[in-house]
Parts: sequence; C-alpha cells; structure tokens
Amino acid sequence: MMLKHHVVPEEHFAALGSGGGGAEAAGFLARAQWSKHVLLVYGVVTASRECGHEEAGVAARAYRLLEEAQRHDRAAVDAVLRHPAVGAWAWRTYHALATGKGGHSPARLAAVAAAAAVRSGMDFTAEVRAEDGGVMLPSLGRAACAGGIALVRRAGGPAEVLSGGQAIRLPDDPRHDAPGWEALRHLSAESRGRAVTLCVDDLDPYRMPGARLAAERLSAEEIETWRAALVSAWELMVAHHWTIAAEVSVATRVLTPLTDIPGDQISGSSREAFGCIALSTPPDAVAFALTFAHEVQHGKLSALLDVVPLLLPSPGERYYAPWRNDPRPLGGLFQGAYAYVGVSGFWRRQRLLERGEAAVAAEAEFFRWREAAEGATRVIAGSGRLTPHGERFVGRMAATLAAWREEEVSPAAIARARRDAADHRDQWESRNGLTPPAPGDVTVHG
Repeated sequence: MMLKHHVVPEEHFAALGSGGGGAEAAGFLARAQWSKHVLLVYGVVTASRECGHEEAGVAARAYRLLEEAQRHDRAAVDAVLRHPAVGAWAWRTYHALATGKGGHSPARLAAVAAAAAVRSGMDFTAEVRAEDGGVMLPSLGRAACAGGIALVRRAGGPAEVLSGGQAIRLPDDPRHDAPGWEALRHLSAESRGRAVTLCVDDLDPYRMPGARLAAERLSAEEIETWRAALVSAWELMVAHHWTIAAEVSVATRVLTPLTDIPGDQISGSSREAFGCIALSTPPDAVAFALTFAHEVQHGKLSALLDVVPLLLPSPGERYYAPWRNDPRPLGGLFQGAYAYVGVSGFWRRQRLLERGEAAVAAEAEFFRWREAAEGATRVIAGSGRLTPHGERFVGRMAATLAAWREEEVSPAAIARARRDAADHRDQWESRNGLTPPAPGDVTVHG
C-alpha cells in the first residue's frame, strides 16, 4: 500500500488556525488520517510477528487478503480503512503489542480484510472470529453467530457467513438488514446542491472507545428520528454555517449513538477514531448543527497534531477550563479552546437568525464562549509549551477571537453570559476544592 509524506500547505495551516479551513483543509487532514490507518494496520502485522504473538499468522494472512482486495478494487479497501472503528482498533492493538500490555486481538484484522473483500465484489474465503454473539465486518454490519470461528466467503454468488452449520447471506446492498444480518445504516441529506451521507455505527465494539455508548442498536423508528434531525440540521448548516457543512461533508463519516440523558444533549470525539462523532439523540436542528460545529473542531485539531507538533510535553500542570467540571492538562485545554472557537463562531452566526428570548440566549452563548476561548487561548500562549508551529497556530486563534470582540452584544446577553460563567466557576471550586479563576481568566493549578 503506497503512502505519501504529508506536509500541511501554509494556506491550510493558516485557515485551520483561524478556526476554519473548509473542505480543502479538512480533506487534506482526512487523507493524512488514511495514511495513519494504513501504517497502523501494517504495524499490527509486523509487531505481532516480531513479538511472536499467537495470532501473528492470522494477521499476516488477513493483510495479504487486504492487498488482494486492493488490487481488485482500491476504493473498497480505502472505504474500510477510513472507517473510524478500524483506526481505533488498529491504534489500540498496535500500542498493546508495542508495550506488551495485551488485551486487543491482531486476528481482528481478518474481519477488516473480509469487509474489504465483500465491498470489492471479489471471490474470497476468510476465517473470522465471532465476538459478542456475532461476526462484525467493520463499516458494513454484523452477522449473528454463536461464537468461535466463522467462515466469510464469496464463491460466484452473494457473500455469506458460515457458522455452526448456518449460512447467513449478505444482501446485495449490505447497508440493509437481512435474516441474521444487522447492517450499519446510513443517513443522507441534501440542500442547495450539497449532500452528505453518514454511517450510523451502533454495533462495532471499537466505534468510540471509552464513551458511554447506547446499550442497544437504534430501532427503525429511532433511525428515522435521526434522519429527520440530520435533514433539518443540514439545511441550517448549508444555508448559514457553510464552512461547517463543507468540513463535515469531507471529514465526518460516522455517527455513534450515546446513552440519552433526559434534559441533556451530549457529544464526544476521539483522536483514535477520526471521522466519528458520538452523540445522544439530537433534540432539534440547532442542537445537531452545534454538535457538528463543536466536534469537527476536535477532529481537525487531533488530525493536525498527527502531522504537525504544536505542543511540547507538559510536566503535569492542570488548568481551569470554563466548559469542564475538572482541571484539565494543557493538551485538553488546547482541544477545548479550539473547539470553543468553533462554538463561538456558530453562535456568532446563529444569533442573527433567532428572535426574542432565543436571540438573547444565542447572543449570550456567543459572548460567553468567545470570552472563555479567548481566556484559555491566552493561557496556552503563555504556557511556554508551544512549538514554533504551535505559537503561530494559537496566534491565529487569538486573532480570530480578538476580531469578534469588536462585535456588538446586548447588555442583557452580556449579563446572562457573565452570570452563567460565574455559576460555573463557583461549582468548579466546590467540586475541586480550588480557588476559582477571575472572570475571563483560566487559572493554572499544580
């Protein structure tokens, strides 16, 4: 598998530092992440061989099947290797092998290769281990199996999974359910000529490591709720938050449902699973669009950090983050500050669309998160832990936030934002037993 050396073009670096980037910059980062996934998969094969892992032979055979599938249909293999859960599995497995910690199976590469072979349309045979009551084919779906080793194959007809004397046939379009087959379903939306299609991964055990995942696969009714929410959010983003829409269309591939919490909408991202946004059920178009605005920032910064070092090692200080209840390391503060540049930019535009009390609330969100991001950015800039590239990047963040400071905000919105910020500081002090920061500042605590 041929790779290239990725160097961030200056125009992309500047645009990303300013909080945006658009489709071109996001596309560059997505290509760099594909290379990362390829390297990690190859690393699993070589590390398992070098440490004498009992599954090294399985991993080697799976890699050869991947190479064969790539010769048959490169796009099919690319689609599987770009799938976020594949990246998360490869990252965790490679590091487990490299450190000798164990706990992750190199043999799972057989499932990755089988998924690529299914997508390619080639004839093949692969032995894949069942896990948690099924054979998971990453990016496609899960075949119900009792356990043990299953045979995934195609021999001139439909692909099928053989286990325990049963044969589960995959449909011609594996995005649809069939007897014994649970598909990863897809949501699509289109507005003003711009379209997006996102996979809903509610099956793969590696879909979002460490997250509070929804316990059950989404029902058909729940899928329709998500579909309708995406259609409305996409219309809003294309019309009024077009940079976010452009970035999502090229950098986001998967949505993963989280456990719903009554009265709260939560979301998350992982550096291990680029292209995946985990979230609870979106209550409306604005909340869904805001989630995209927030999480696409995390995805961009995480991907950029894989290409360009922005931070030096931190000795362990913890910082107040106005959006968190716990003290954060510098890297976490950096991630949050960049995300809230995006959140501030979202409310900066959204406040112009709202009326009445909703307009005051949107203005307050803009003012509060702009102030919070600016304070965090000042601390990051003064930390002494930035590389030269990091100094330039944070300088662009600061310039964007400084320009927004000149925009008028109503006194009612300012008062509301400052009250909410003060409440957060008080709760943070009570929770952590530390002195709260002054308004607009982000205090360092050892």
